[in-house]
Amino acid sequence: MKRLLVTLVACFAFAGVSFAAVDLNSATQAQLESVSGIGPAKAKAIVAYRSKSGAFKTVDDLDKVPGFGKATVDKVRAEVTVAAAPKAAKPADAKKGAAK
Repeated sequence: MKRLLVTLVACFAFAGVSFAAVDLNSATQAQLESVSGIGPAKAKAIVAYRSKSGAFKTVDDLDKVPGFGKATVDKVRAEVTVAAAPKAAKPADAKKGAAK
């Protein structure tokens, strides 16, 4: 009975980990590769696109990344998310920081 209980607890613990969404705006290449349907080439393309074009606004923006189409975006949609991108400092704020 104890063995069954321990097994069930372990299954539920690991199930929660597998359903954690990966944030397209902050994930590393390795984290992106953990998503079913995203391999090393697509993960690298996401990181490169993000560096060049800035943060993703929605998951649908993935179709702008080379190698992604509507079908792939729909396949990974449940496993990825887009967190709000941090706001950039305003030019006036940057000048204040430099003047100090």
